[in-house]
Amino acid sequence: MKLFLNQTVHEAALDRIRYLFSEFDEIVVSFSGGKDSTVTLHLALQVARELNRLPLKVVFLDQEAEWQSVVDYVRSIGENPDIELWWFQMPLKLFNSASSDTDWLNCWAEGEEWMRPQEPNSIKVNRYGCDRFKGLFKRISVVEWGDKRVAWLAGVRCEESPGRAMALTGAATYKHITWGVALDKAKEHFTFYPLYDWSYTDIWKAIHENRWCYCKIYDEQYRYGVTINQMRVSNLHHETSFVSLFYLQEIEKHTWEALCRRLPGVNTLGQLKTDAYACPKKLPYMFKDWREYRDHLLKHICVHEEHRAKFRKYFVKMDEKFLLFPDKEEMYKAQIKAILSNDYHFTQLENWKTRPQMADWKNWMKGKTHRNNATNKYIRLATQQGVVPITVEVDE
Repeated sequence: MKLFLNQTVHEAALDRIRYLFSEFDEIVVSFSGGKDSTVTLHLALQVARELNRLPLKVVFLDQEAEWQSVVDYVRSIGENPDIELWWFQMPLKLFNSASSDTDWLNCWAEGEEWMRPQEPNSIKVNRYGCDRFKGLFKRISVVEWGDKRVAWLAGVRCEESPGRAMALTGAATYKHITWGVALDKAKEHFTFYPLYDWSYTDIWKAIHENRWCYCKIYDEQYRYGVTINQMRVSNLHHETSFVSLFYLQEIEKHTWEALCRRLPGVNTLGQLKTDAYACPKKLPYMFKDWREYRDHLLKHICVHEEHRAKFRKYFVKMDEKFLLFPDKEEMYKAQIKAILSNDYHFTQLENWKTRPQMADWKNWMKGKTHRNNATNKYIRLATQQGVVPITVEVDE
């Protein structure tokens, strides 16, 4: 349910950021170069100026396989005297979804040929005891600011996925605030998302009305015909951003060439059709059903046994949890797509499981009523199949 206030999302975000400045010793903006973190940065700068809390700390965790447009944009941000830019170019491991054989990109690893030279003033030594992207923010926060109360600001919005919407509205993280997560609750280190209720139209309205600079890769993507929901500035080989590889070589030729030299599998994937990693629309004739096709791909597509074991374990768990799910074909197709896109971390399947229609079906299975039940396709199918709601927990 959405509650509408007599306040714009712009005004509400500023009030949220002002509150965080009053509550925490350190305010740090987690900056990716994308449109959402751009707006977060400028709003935080406005509040920092109001409260005389300049310079504003801004952290950019460089994943090496970045758009050159993002790199150029971050450089321009660092030229602002009101910003204290922490540009991290230190060794870390990122999963490589472009290859079934080479699992990781060892960003900025010593002795390897990097995509580009490091920046003169970047932080090049990893002294945080963590080499994975997700865990680094917590470790940076603890090592750099210790017992100070720290609020990180990041540009995550509910509109981007149902899972995010549920996570940012379900329960309080800090006092009355739901729109955040705890990095280290004992030390009072948190990440907050003050733009959580913004739409992409609010984002672009704010950027253009205030004439804020933004990453120009968005203009190139728009000219190329990329849809709004596929415009991404994250690392170029992430399992949810494969589509960028199909036009990278036309928009940023030198970045494409450097990425192909750096990462196995990229060139092959870039030459394929855009739906090459998607589940086929029709079941191949030699298989009796989609489950058999899934198991065939699992056996022959995954190169490493450890990956096959991870997929098997996850699929067995799904088969058990969704035993009474009325559209098994859809579930198997989602699993097939995960195999074809080397999604060993199950990002796509987790997104599939957390959609609103899925949540409504799970609640219906527990005997709960909701006005969406009448239009939910899974509930309609289950009713047609004679499935009766039960009280057994089906959530993980």
